[in-house]
Amino acid sequence: PGDADELRHWLLTRLGENTTRRHCGRAKQLFRAALRKRLIAENPFADMKGITVQANKAREFFITRDMAEKVLTACPGLEWRLIFALARFGGLRTPSETLLLRWGDIDWEHGRMTVTSPKTEHHEGKESRVVPLFPELRPLLEAAFDQAEAGSEFVIARRRNGNVNWRTQLERIIAKAGLPPWPRLFQSLRSTRETELAEHSPAQVVCA
Repeated sequence: PGDADELRHWLLTRLGENTTRRHCGRAKQLFRAALRKRLIAENPFADMKGITVQANKAREFFITRDMAEKVLTACPGLEWRLIFALARFGGLRTPSETLLLRWGDIDWEHGRMTVTSPKTEHHEGKESRVVPLFPELRPLLEAAFDQAEAGSEFVIARRRNGNVNWRTQLERIIAKAGLPPWPRLFQSLRSTRETELAEHSPAQVVCA
């Protein structure tokens, strides 16, 4: 346990507070698994407190409608406009949920789509959620559907190469729009939408 404390202090001299918390939290889980397997006699991280990652207010950023319009205008084509809009107006996790979105998930008649969520799929009933086809999203989805090749399965068809760095590309688009890059590029788009929706709907509905 003393070594675990020293490790935490050492990490803090080299990493940020939240990164240190994350490393120590993972170590605590790893040693707990070893303890349950009877591979070790005790978990040296068992008594360590304060290792939950905390929200960093300094990294919170709200992307206004005006900023979003400038970025959409700067996007190189329909597919990038849709990627951006799905995050900013649909609240999709990007790229994971965006890449998994299929045309079969779009319910045009009822104005909604089913979003598969690999991040929460290990929680019962959280493998997917239903999101409205918000007015900001539907025209872009319809245009993309009209341009899609016959038999296309995925909404985002061209940018599926694992070597493509979406963050770097979005930074270039933001620069082209004449804006400075904001913290946590894609996460801030999702959190902005959550804040926006919370002004008009109950929190539990927005989270669902």
